[in-house]
Amino acid sequence: MTNTQDFTKVLKDVAGTFNVDTAAFGDAFKSTATLNEKLSGVALTAAEQSAAISNKWTTDTLAKLASISAAKAEPTEYANAISEFATVSAQVASEYLSAYTDIAKRAQMETVELLMAAGKDISEEATTAVKKASTKTTKKAS
Repeated sequence: MTNTQDFTKVLKDVAGTFNVDTAAFGDAFKSTATLNEKLSGVALTAAEQSAAISNKWTTDTLAKLASISAAKAEPTEYANAISEFATVSAQVASEYLSAYTDIAKRAQMETVELLMAAGKDISEEATTAVKKASTKTTKKAS
């Protein structure tokens, strides 16, 4: 009969030769959690500001609709009210859309800044971890 080799010991020996710094995993988790918290803050702030704009836009539109629904003496007054409503709504729409654009730009810039800072931090942490691991490996090899 053929005996199969038990690779458990081999794998344990191989894994034992690699220096794994579990603290680095903990630090990476903390860094990721912090980054996620900041990114969530940016998204929530943008959503809150967008909701405020939507609320104001809706309130303003409903207030303007009240003037259209008021009874008029002449049929031409209805046409004038609707025309005025359409003109004002078009002007206001561009202002509100501009406000949405500003929110999106701000959120985008904050996100890019956070990701750039995180990339820099991760690069520095990785460099430190590699130097530490190579120092330990060199000492063990000597």
